[in-house]
Order: sequence, then structure tokens, then C-alpha cells
Amino acid sequence: MNATFRIWETSRNIYLKFFDNYSLEQLNTIPAGMSNNLIWNLGHVVVSQQKLVYALSGLPMYIPESLFEKYQNGSRPDGKTTQAEVDEIKKLLSEMVGKTKSDFEAGVFKEFHPYQTKTGFHLGTLKEAMEFNNYHEGIHLGIMMSIKKYI
Repeated sequence: MNATFRIWETSRNIYLKFFDNYSLEQLNTIPAGMSNNLIWNLGHVVVSQQKLVYALSGLPMYIPESLFEKYQNGSRPDGKTTQAEVDEIKKLLSEMVGKTKSDFEAGVFKEFHPYQTKTGFHLGTLKEAMEFNNYHEGIHLGIMMSIKKYI
């Protein structure tokens, strides 16, 4: 699991640079022909990790329900994310790797409810969910790299 956490931490550090390099307006911009923006992708990876790792383990998520609703799979951005919400997403992006790692090391994860993703991946264990999370975050990083070309 050390490699899984190391990859995830590296991914999150790449994501955090978007907050330094783009204004609130740019984070909210939905380029023509695209269905989402940078901040939606950032929020989406936070809520997806919480669902994949915590909710599927029968544990409460560390995010507000309102954030989950706004950024869950199938949602769409409205282009009106506030600076306060951006700050909250940034904080969660930064803190959840350490929190999840410490929960893992403390043995908090005792069960896992298998899950079939919409893309056809069967996640039968927590380890598979964490590895899929890294894959999922890589997909969204690619999408964000495309979006940034247009803003």
C-alpha cells in the first residue's frame, strides 16, 4: 500500500498547483465544447475518493453532504463556485491523503462493500478501491490538462 499512497500523494500535489496558477474566474470557466471546469474536477476527485474509500467501507465521509451532492458522479458545474468553496476543496485535497493513510494504519477500515463502477471496474476490496481511485484521479488530471489549454 505504500506505493498506492505515494502515487496518490504525488497526484494530489499536482492538483494543488492548479490553485496557485489559476484565478477563481479561471477555475470556474467552462470552455466551449466542454462539460466541466477545473474546480469541478478538483471537487469531484475529493468526493469520489471519499465515496470509494470511506462510504464503501461503511464509514462516514469527511466531507459535507452539500459538497458531495455538488461534485458527485453525474453532476455538472454551474460556474459559480465561491472562493470559500475553492478554499474548502483545496484544504480537503491536501488533508485527505494523510487522514486516509492514518485511518488505514490505525485499522479503521474493517469492511468493504463491493462496487461496480459505471466504466465496468469491479471493486471487491479496499485495496482495489484505492488503486482505482489513483486511476480515476489520473483520468481527471488529463481532463484538466485539456481544459487549461482553453483558459
